[in-house]
Amino acid sequence: MAEAATVHSKRRITNLVMTSLTAICAVFATSVLLIIIGFIAYQGISSLSWEFLTDTPKPVGEGGGIGNAIVGSAMMTLLAAAIGLPVGIAAGVYLAEFGKNWYGNTIRFIADTLIGVPSIIIGIFIYTVVVMPMGRQSGLAGGLALAIIMIPIVARTTEEMINLVPNSMREGALALGAPQWRVSWNIVLPAATSGIATGAMLAIARITGETAPLLFTALNSRFYNFYYDQPMSSLTVQIYNFATGPFEVEHAMAWAATLLLVGFILVINIVVRYLTRKKY
Repeated sequence: MAEAATVHSKRRITNLVMTSLTAICAVFATSVLLIIIGFIAYQGISSLSWEFLTDTPKPVGEGGGIGNAIVGSAMMTLLAAAIGLPVGIAAGVYLAEFGKNWYGNTIRFIADTLIGVPSIIIGIFIYTVVVMPMGRQSGLAGGLALAIIMIPIVARTTEEMINLVPNSMREGALALGAPQWRVSWNIVLPAATSGIATGAMLAIARITGETAPLLFTALNSRFYNFYYDQPMSSLTVQIYNFATGPFEVEHAMAWAATLLLVGFILVINIVVRYLTRKKY
């Protein structure tokens, strides 16, 4: 009995220590994130104004804002999502449902490789195949570069989420005579919607913060531009230009633009979490 009590006591102590360590690590990780967000807010909130959100960049001392960059980022992100989400989700469905062969393994390997490729390589590729034939940078080239970055992330996330759907759901639908494509469309995809949406938002958050590929593809513009065949401004490139400028007012505007970008990504994640929450 004494020996059993000693073992039980050791297990309780070990469990308490490990639980405490994981809790401390969780608090540390959350604290770092909150400190970063708080510092960005402290540095940038004083420069936020309606003029800053709607105006275009102007010479130092004359005010100005990032309205053109907000529109440009939104347009290129929408274009990338319109291309990347359908292709990525379709690829993920194929890999999960039909990709248990050499062809699927090849696609899976390519997707994993693309996820690890530096984004600047994607920018150089699009610069070669799109920008050079067009003779100029454009919002179209920027959107295509972001779409290429998005597709493998969405594909692999979709595959993993679909693999979590119980096989019993597929077997039940097949037993009732449903064809494979209808099982995937009406049974598997709705069951994995929450996870797929989360992966899609992760991909959108990733491309929203990209700078390097846009320097090669979309370049920049100091004016509002609503045409995809022309150079287009973006928040990340505008932040880069402000942050590398020699004046303090530009640095303050860079912090404000950074705060806006972080807030945008945070709002998207909150909305998606709310819309895809489980209802009991």
